[in-house]
Amino acid sequence: MSATGTRRLTTAQALVRFLAAQYTERDGVRHRLIAGTWGIFGHGNVAGVGQALVEYGGVMPFHQGRNEQAMVHAAVGYARQLNRLSAQAVTTSIGPGATNLVTGAALATVNRLPVLLLPGDYFASHAAGPLLQQLEHPVEADVSVNDALRPVSRYFDRINRPEALLASALRAMRVLADPAETGAVTLALPQDVQAEAFDWPEEFFADRVWRVRRPAPEPEELAEAVQALRAARRPLIVAGGGVHHSEAETALTALVDATGIPVASTQAGKGALRHDHPADLGGIGHTGTAVADDLARTADLVIGVGTRYSDFTTASGTLFQNPDVRFLNLNITAFDAHKLAARALVCDARAGLTALTEALSSPSHRVSSPYEDEYRAGRTRWEEKVRAAFRADDDSAVPTQTQVLGALDAVVGDEDVVINAAGSLPGDLHKLWRSRSPRQYHLEYGYSCMGYEIPAALGVQQAAPGTAVWALVGDGTYLMNPTEIVTAVQENLPVKLVLVQNHGYASIGGLSESVGAERFGTDYRHRAADGTFTGAPLPVDLAANAASLGMDVLRAKTVRELREALSTARAATRPTCVHVETVAARDALPAEAWWDVPVAEVSAREPVNDARARYEHAVAGRRRHL
Repeated sequence: MSATGTRRLTTAQALVRFLAAQYTERDGVRHRLIAGTWGIFGHGNVAGVGQALVEYGGVMPFHQGRNEQAMVHAAVGYARQLNRLSAQAVTTSIGPGATNLVTGAALATVNRLPVLLLPGDYFASHAAGPLLQQLEHPVEADVSVNDALRPVSRYFDRINRPEALLASALRAMRVLADPAETGAVTLALPQDVQAEAFDWPEEFFADRVWRVRRPAPEPEELAEAVQALRAARRPLIVAGGGVHHSEAETALTALVDATGIPVASTQAGKGALRHDHPADLGGIGHTGTAVADDLARTADLVIGVGTRYSDFTTASGTLFQNPDVRFLNLNITAFDAHKLAARALVCDARAGLTALTEALSSPSHRVSSPYEDEYRAGRTRWEEKVRAAFRADDDSAVPTQTQVLGALDAVVGDEDVVINAAGSLPGDLHKLWRSRSPRQYHLEYGYSCMGYEIPAALGVQQAAPGTAVWALVGDGTYLMNPTEIVTAVQENLPVKLVLVQNHGYASIGGLSESVGAERFGTDYRHRAADGTFTGAPLPVDLAANAASLGMDVLRAKTVRELREALSTARAATRPTCVHVETVAARDALPAEAWWDVPVAEVSAREPVNDARARYEHAVAGRRRHL
């Protein structure tokens, strides 16, 4: 019997019912904050959260996963596609199921993307123990493997009593919905507490709306920013992922159209302007375009919008070389806004860009015509390189990786989503891809996690039904995490997988050679007589593997077959894989800026000594922006 105004439920039941009543709202549009739950069940969650999901299946959709890390990636893909306004939860058992969450949690937090993690935990009562899969600590009895999630979570709590959930659940929702705080949130749930009943206040289950704010810039900071912009002769905007999260693309376009300031994009920010906008310079930094990096070296004011300024963006501190360069950063988090000793506008990206456009309109401000002519000419030269990289003069030839991208570029529609995270593809995509819409270019490069692409495609497909979603993976990434192909088949999510076979870790192989490590351990080959992996390529058939997991598979051996296969895949209504083996390009585009990977100072091997000399020359160009 429940007391008046209360409802008697288990802790897990109360949590699921609570989550079903949480919403976000921005610009008057409401979204479910937790739109569904991914799960793999074991003894640590089956009788608690598992039973609760059965009890409340009508209000909390459930998605069955095959790998715990992959479930987090799927949830992250979902949240990113929906601009962080809706998220998903992930439930696991204790032990290995819980620790498998750590990589996904780190990825979510690095990329400022919300996901709710609900790992099972040891008995809070300590009545039974050690449990199956419990880690015992000899002097700290309250430690479990879930504590590994603390450093990668934006909020962490272990719910040792049912009533503790009341305050902790609200704190968790606040963090998930806050654009300045969001990331992975962990509520560790002891097995016994999950099943324990409590009289919950009815107010706990009432619909609750978390409004996602758009803070405007402070007037004094805005005035200083406008003054800096009017004084700049060579300003450059660096668009980061915050432009997309804020849905600030139209506001950015309005500022650029009014002022003529060019825009270069980080991996997360690419697509902030359409590729054919006259002020879009493409990617910036180590994997950037020549025109973007050339302008960055001479810029006197760099306006960072929603960017973290990773080492790839700044070329490890060597890109912005103008002695007089200063920085102006618009960011929802003060932590990022103040980087590089910048003038800071701590505000929502859309609100800040709109305020700048209005403030610069009277009197109107525009960059000089020679500056516009300069970067537009640079754009034209780079577009010629893109066309050359995409072009395949012999349709019967085995394609290069950039020709694979060229074939895909010719097939995709404006709203298609292309997902990638690791290997050599991110560099080629950042340099070459022609983004047609804000959500098309989905690169996870904050954590650059191999194995992200396939599960993330599932999450994006859930968030955008009817949209063609492409996961681009190399053989190394595929082997890391193909399991959610089964989930795509089970749920009939018609994701398109482009599987590029190049027999090894192509990206790290190139990096290894550049730092004098001679491509050691980066090729998928048999061991030769001398003990090295330099024998014949391994006889793996990843296309057959994908087919065995339930995908329709199209094998393409030539450029012509590739184009046909991609067109067929785009029209497919079930999960489809295009498998293509590539050859190395003879004239691959080089990096336009440096990246700091330290080289051994001493070695008896000449390749290392040569690489060290190049390294010392490059590192001498690093600047401390103070």
